[in-house]
Amino acid sequence: MAQRIIESLGELKRLVGQEVAVSDYMQMTQERIDRFAETTEDRQWIHVDLERARAESPYRNTIAHGFLTLSLLSRFIASAIKVQGVRMGINYGLDRVRFPAAVSSGSSVRARFRLLAMEDIAGGVQVKWGISIECEGATKPSCAAEWLLRWYA
Repeated sequence: MAQRIIESLGELKRLVGQEVAVSDYMQMTQERIDRFAETTEDRQWIHVDLERARAESPYRNTIAHGFLTLSLLSRFIASAIKVQGVRMGINYGLDRVRFPAAVSSGSSVRARFRLLAMEDIAGGVQVKWGISIECEGATKPSCAAEWLLRWYA
């Protein structure tokens, strides 16, 4: 999907309560999973040992770490939404993070962004996004959360 251009923070505020954007799909490769495992030192077999995962895992494949899936939010939002006049953004935090379904290696994932709230802060706004990260063809999201960002004009 094409990046949605929003002309101003004022225009964005009028979208509270709506799904604002959906990112393009990206493939969750085993290479990405392995790099995340090395970086975080979370080398649990269900993520990195394909042979064992095929034999013992209910998914019959390796799966991405939930935190890897969550960490892709910055990539997804940058590709899906551009708000004109925002000079910088700061990740302020997350609420209600859940991982209802696994992301198997090789699957394609994307994110949906619903604008839940916006409030003025000194020099900018605090934006609360309802996010859903989903695997192509899945019936349940792989990650659901409320994401707080601070954007400064």
